[in-house]
Order: sequence, then structure tokens, then C-alpha cells
Amino acid sequence: MSRLMHVDSGPYAPPAPARELTAVSADGARLHVEVHGPESAPAVVLAHGWTCSTAFWAAQIRDLAADHRGIAYDQRGHGRSPASPACSSDALADDLEAVLEATLAPGEQAVIAGHSMGGMTVMAASARAAFRAHAAAVLLCSTGSSDLVAASTVVPVRAGRVRTWLTRRILGSRAPLGPVTPLARRILKYGTMGPGSAPHMIEACARIVHACPRKVRHSWSQVLDLLDLDHGVRELDVPTAVIVGTADRLTPPVQARALAAALPRCTGIVELPGIGHMTPVEAPELVTGTVRDLVHAHIQVVSEESA
Repeated sequence: MSRLMHVDSGPYAPPAPARELTAVSADGARLHVEVHGPESAPAVVLAHGWTCSTAFWAAQIRDLAADHRGIAYDQRGHGRSPASPACSSDALADDLEAVLEATLAPGEQAVIAGHSMGGMTVMAASARAAFRAHAAAVLLCSTGSSDLVAASTVVPVRAGRVRTWLTRRILGSRAPLGPVTPLARRILKYGTMGPGSAPHMIEACARIVHACPRKVRHSWSQVLDLLDLDHGVRELDVPTAVIVGTADRLTPPVQARALAAALPRCTGIVELPGIGHMTPVEAPELVTGTVRDLVHAHIQVVSEESA
């Protein structure tokens, strides 16, 4: 499991969950799950991205927990979920199914939000029975379905074989990230965040990313390198909103536009000027507001008086 190094104060300090549980995936992998907010409230399921953890959603959880049931889980090998030798898009889909079945009542629907690899998790699970039974609507943040390495602009040279090769070497590096130093913050900001990102946002993201074990980081980088979930996008037949930052170097706006064009029921795409890859941290109010809008539009809330 990764070392927990997240910030312990401020808006990006993870709030204490109302309860914790372990979901068991199809291959026996154990997933750490947190539930925040009232048990009777409409459900929102949050899937984080590569090298992150439940702590990444701290701002959304803190806001939504007042009147929603926020369900966040650590992807296998991340946060408090033990590493597994199985790393694949199918494993991601298995894990999301396990979380949905462990936390939602039969027939209960939720808004499912995925950031980066979390969005890819949603695409991978789009045809699964549990996903279709429980997904009322989806939010895809800063993500893509294929050609991730070739589309990335982390390496500032013209698109082509050289850039793809260099990007693959950087993202797939086995080198340890080490402590969060001023240089580490600058590197992380350049690669993953917009130029105007506030220092406390950079600090929060750096602590989360640096906590991911290098073997886990490398293993999942290989999956992302070969990822092709275009078919999963076409199967995602629920209302789906798309958010991307214009300064996103890992999954640039071209990726989000391709998703919006291919989704059967896209409710709209929002491109955020100057925002990088870490949209839930860099633009927390907008991301949370979009989740709330999806809940309001697509989950029928039955009051106790009318039940």
C-alpha cells in the first residue's frame, strides 16, 4: 500500500468518513472504500486517477457530504488498497463493479464521477451489468479513451514518434519520486497543473502523487500506454458530462472533444481556460457543481413524507 502523505489541514485535507469498508473484486483484490454523508442521501461514486487516492476528492467530498452520500474508493495499489499483480482495464471495471455492489442497494442509482484513470475505469465498465444497473449519470474529468501517450503534450516538441517515445519513457519511469521538494512541486505543476495553480493546490497534489509506490505507478503506466477504450465510450449510454482544462498536458482537450463526439448521450463539454489535468483540485467548485447538477437532473429523490 502507498504511504499516506496527504495534507492534514485546509480545503484539501481529507475529511473523516462516516464509515469505511472493504469491497472485494472479482479476483479477490481488496479495495478500501469510504462513505461520507447521510446514508439516505442521493449517492455519488468517485473514482480517482493514476497515482492518486481518495484524498484527491477531498474538496468534493467535503462539499457533497452535507446532502449527498459520497462514496470514494482507492484504486488497487493506490491509497489504502493493496497492490495486485493484475493491472488492466478489465481489473478497473471489476473493481468499480465491486464497489457499486458493496455500497448501493439493489436498483439504487448514483452519479459516477471519474478523473483521468477513474474516467477510464468508467469507460471500461460501461457495458457491465452492475454499472448499467446503478449508473444514473456520469462525469468524466480530464480523461481520454485511447492514444494517451501519443496525444500527451508533456514533452514540448512536435507530435510524432520522437515525442511519443520520450513521453513513454517519462510516464513509465521506474525512478522513485522521493520527498516533496520545491523542485518536485515545480515538475508536478508543469506536468499536471495549470500555470495559475495556487501553491496549496500544488502541495496537495504533490503529496498525493508522491505517496504512490513506484512499482504501482510503473505498472499502471504500462496499462495506460496501451489503453484502447473507444468501444467503452460507445457503450456509455447514460447522460455524461465532460470537463477538461485547456492547459491539460496529460489528456489534452482534443481527447475530451473526441469523447464528447463519440458519447451516445453527452450532456455537454466544458473547457476550463488555464486549468491543467487536476480539475477536481484546480476547479473544485465547478466540478462539484457539475456533480450536483447531474444528481438533480437524473436521480429521483423520494422524500420520507412521500415514501
